[in-house]
Parts: sequence; C-alpha cells; structure tokens
Amino acid sequence: MKNELWSDRSFRLLLYLEWILLGVALIATLSPLGLPPPHRLSSPRWRSRPFPIGAIGCIGLFGFLGLRLPTGSRLYQVLYTALGFGLCWLAVFLGGRRESLFFALLLIVVIRACILFPWPGRLTVAVCAYFFFILRLLLRIYMAMQRHNATRPGEIASEWLRIAFSFALNSALLFGLVLAFVLLLVGALLSERQSRQALSKANDRLRQYALLIENQATLQERTRIAREMHDSVGHSLTAQSIQLENASVYFARDPDKSRHHLKEAQRLGKEALKDVRQSVASLRNSPLQGRSLELALKKVLQEFQQTTQIKIVPHIRLQDSLTSEVQTVLYRVVQEALTNIAKHSQADRVELAIASSFKGIDLEIKDNGKGFEPRENTTGFGLQGMRERVEALGGKYSLYSQPGFGCQVCITIPAL
Repeated sequence: MKNELWSDRSFRLLLYLEWILLGVALIATLSPLGLPPPHRLSSPRWRSRPFPIGAIGCIGLFGFLGLRLPTGSRLYQVLYTALGFGLCWLAVFLGGRRESLFFALLLIVVIRACILFPWPGRLTVAVCAYFFFILRLLLRIYMAMQRHNATRPGEIASEWLRIAFSFALNSALLFGLVLAFVLLLVGALLSERQSRQALSKANDRLRQYALLIENQATLQERTRIAREMHDSVGHSLTAQSIQLENASVYFARDPDKSRHHLKEAQRLGKEALKDVRQSVASLRNSPLQGRSLELALKKVLQEFQQTTQIKIVPHIRLQDSLTSEVQTVLYRVVQEALTNIAKHSQADRVELAIASSFKGIDLEIKDNGKGFEPRENTTGFGLQGMRERVEALGGKYSLYSQPGFGCQVCITIPAL
C-alpha cells in the first residue's frame, strides 16, 4: 500500500514531488492566462463551460486516488494507470486546455507507475505519457491553425506555423528530458530502498545466526565441561572414595597399608582439584588478562610442566601486531592441546613452535606419546573446538597421529 511506501524515508521525496505537481496543476487551472477577453466572459458559450470547477474536481480525484495504490493483480494496476491517463485528458478539456496542467498530471501518472511496475512497465507508461503529450501539442496546433484561418483567411501562415512548431518541438524535448529525469530518480530511489531492505533482512538473518551459534556454542561448552568433569574429576573422586574405604578397612590391623591408602587418596584429591581449576580457567572471558600472548603462553607452559612433569621445548617468535581475536584463538588452541596431551597422550616430551610473519601465523604442537587413530576419534569436543576456532579466522587446521607415534597439530592463520 502507498501509505507504507510513503512512511519510508526514500519515498517522502516522491510524495513531496507529487504534491508540488498537484499544486502546479491547480495553479494552472486557476490561472487567468488563456481566458477570453473581458467583453466575452459574459457570452453564453463561456458561462456554460464547467470551468474551473470540473478541472478542480478532476485534480482532487486524481490526488485522492494517490492515497492508496492497488496491490492486487497486475490488471488492477493497469486499469489504475489507465484511469490516471483518462483523468489527465478530462482535466485538460475541463480546465481550459492548459499545457502546464497536462504536463504536471502526466508526470504524476509516471511517478505512480514507477512504484507499481518494474522497468518494462515503467518505460511503457513513460512512452504512453510522451505520446499523449505530443498528441496534445499537435491538437493544440491544429486548433490554433483552424482559428487562425477563420479569423484571417487570406494571410500567409508560414511564419506563424514555424513559430508554433518550434515551440512544440522545444516543449516535446523538455518533457522528454523531464520524463527521463523522473524515471532515473524514481529508479534510483527504488533501488536504494530495495538495497536497504535486503541489508536489513541480511542483518536480521545474521542476528538469528549469531544467536543460534551462541546457543550452540554454549551448549557445546556445557557438554564439554560436563564430559571433562565426568572423565577427570568424577574418576578421581571415585578412586579417592575407594582409597578411603580401603584405609578404613586396614586402619586397625595394618596401619602402614592404611597410611598408604590415605596418601593415595590425598594425591587423588589434589588431582581432582587441579582438574577443577583447569576447567574453571578455560571459562575465563579474557584468557590473556591484559598480558601479551608470549607471556601468557610461557606461564601456561610453565604451569603445565610443573603439574605434569612433561618436558616442553618451546620455540616462540611472535610480533606485537596480532589482533586480540588471533591471540585468543592461539592461546585457546595451545591450552586445549596441552590439556589433551596431559590426559591422553602418556608423553614425556612436547615441542611447541609458533612464529608470525607478514603472511600470517604458523603453530605446531608435537608430542611423543602413544598417539591415536584420528578417524576413530569423532566425539572429541577439544579437537572440534580447535578446528572451529581456527577456521573462523580463515585458517587451516591439520592433525597427524597414529598409534605409537605421538600426535602433531599444525595450524596456519593468514594475516588479518
């Protein structure tokens, strides 16, 4: 509906332009130019003409029809446009045959057609409007010639005809230029509006995708934490409970064995606490906490070596121009890789190499553990999380491993 169109910022200009053209048509109707001399105003012929009431009524009906454009079938839109052309001719014949009146109303019909039809329909309506304008000029010249011959039958009218045709040609050229300008203006406004609508829909879809990804990531993170708690903390606490039960059994008859079970329970308790701390650390919003990536990685490697007794050989060459997104991804990848090594690899040596250049960042983590078959590991949230983090930055993630030959993770992130 047109009301919805006019509420758009782009179409307010068209609304104002239509009002201006209606005002021009109304002024042309009320203008005294073209009226007969005062001594002929009282003649029966001029008193009987419905001027300018009929023309004003046509202009009012023309403006009223513009309050709502047809939104049904194409036939209704074609009939609506034909009715507009009919009102243009009727207003001219009832309004003293003024050219400015016809000029303004035809432009309004073209503007409305631009909103109703695609480009082929717009061009068709514009050609029809131009044809009607030319036809109106020719009719005016013909009627003027008839009046000239009736009043001055013996005079040579060549000079007069030359002036009349020159005026008609200039008017036709001017109207053609105005029509082209209107078509281009409305087409540009429509294209701009469609682009903004498409952009708005794309933004809505992106927001929906972002919410979906956020919910999925949250669920995946919860599942990962639950799995870690079950596999690590749950196992440690279960084993600790068994050791405490054994200590109570041997407490009276074998104190040494009871103390051994108590020490083992204490060790399992510390291991469970360490697993809880690692899970909590993985949830921190800002893992770097204001430090550089190199310092943060050195601290992670130091803590890992102290708690696991696994030797780490680092080779770190980083630039200071890395973005926060890239630094966070690299930190999380190293953290997740070390966690997997500590849990599953049974390795005693880890090599970490990370270097940045103008092309991007290369990271490699390799251990000498027992390895595994990557195609059989389809439920690892840690490996999947590393891949998703890297690919989100347009990077490449590769994992190489086989039983008995350790594991190697290679990552390449292009420069952003």
